[in-house]
Amino acid sequence: MNKDEIKEKLVLALDVEDINDAKMLVDELSSYIGTFKVGLQLFCGYGLEIINYIKQKNSNFFLDVKLHDIPNTVERACFNVVKNGANFFNVHATGGIEMMKSAKKGAIEACEKYNKKSPVILAVTILTSINEEILENELLNKNKVDRLVLQLAQNAKIAGLSGVVASAREVKLIKRELGEDFIVLTPGIRPKWSLTDDQKRTATPKSAIQDGADYIVLGRAITKAQNRIEAIEKVYDEIMTNKEI
Repeated sequence: MNKDEIKEKLVLALDVEDINDAKMLVDELSSYIGTFKVGLQLFCGYGLEIINYIKQKNSNFFLDVKLHDIPNTVERACFNVVKNGANFFNVHATGGIEMMKSAKKGAIEACEKYNKKSPVILAVTILTSINEEILENELLNKNKVDRLVLQLAQNAKIAGLSGVVASAREVKLIKRELGEDFIVLTPGIRPKWSLTDDQKRTATPKSAIQDGADYIVLGRAITKAQNRIEAIEKVYDEIMTNKEI
């Protein structure tokens, strides 16, 4: 895998408090990162300002707002999301098939009205901060995580979405059951040299890509590094090395 191919798979989470910090990350790392992820933390503070900045820099952005509400509300929200320039965003799979179908309906309606290309819509399966202990003891769900993730992914495909957000541990299963063209974006990615912090179901960048992940999300291992360029170059080296993980 060459550097251009790696770049297209890398998503950087702009999980910072201040828009100037976000702009600095975009400026500094745009030559290494294919897509910048704008999550609730940043979007609730600065809305379209940061999105427009990323677009002005000719970089891609992923709007990570995890929409989850009644179908009609999600439909209209997705209409506005696409109207305002997002062609890559997500909803929660636990909202159900009807809600996910409504999400796509609203998005396509905006595409047709404003002459925009069809968006990539992903369904969040199970957050990577949740493991089987939490699933059973706190959420009272006795399913195995991988079984529940696959069921939610199947629902997303039935609803006509582009793919899912799932941990790297479920990528092989999803690809095998739902096809190689069904997109999987994997958060919870931790380089070998970084700490795991609050994530439960994690993987290294190389192992996630080897298992078939289409996109991998990097975060604090890069954004909190003393030397961010050095940190991202270490990720590239880790992915490109021929050594076993």
